[in-house]
Amino acid sequence: MSIMTLLPFIVLIGAMFLMTRSAKKKQQAATQMRNEMQPGTGVRTIGGMYATVKEIHDDSVLLEVAPGVHALYAKNAIGAVLADEEYNRILDSADPVVPDDASSLTGDIAVDATESGDKAGKIDLGKDETPADADADAEKPAAKDAEAAKDAVKADAETAKDDKKAGGADAK
Repeated sequence: MSIMTLLPFIVLIGAMFLMTRSAKKKQQAATQMRNEMQPGTGVRTIGGMYATVKEIHDDSVLLEVAPGVHALYAKNAIGAVLADEEYNRILDSADPVVPDDASSLTGDIAVDATESGDKAGKIDLGKDETPADADADAEKPAAKDAEAAKDAVKADAETAKDDKKAGGADAK
């Protein structure tokens, strides 16, 4: 075998070694960060919730997520231990992350259309309006089907009840 036939395998093995080594370093750094937590430290969970560490146990951490509200988390659920300045900056932020109402999600046209009551500002979704009589005709068969289904369920329930009274297989 020549060196040229072995070269792709050597490169592949080398790349795998480098990838596993960097992943192992990241895992060790995360473990070290979690082990250096102290009560009173601000943390961010892997779910994105910010909290203050109250107690540290072997595999779990007691977090205060709001004043007087405590939650128990696994140590692995801690995504980052934050510096005091950063944690305070996040908690004291005056800018709300979530808007108070849906007006920021809709355009000015939609707001104007709902205020004036006209249909000119509505967006065409490509649906045709159906006549009212077509809706009424469509509801009648659906109501009949629903009543038939209810009757079938009642009959099945009564049959099962009678089987139990008679000492059938499901009586136990």
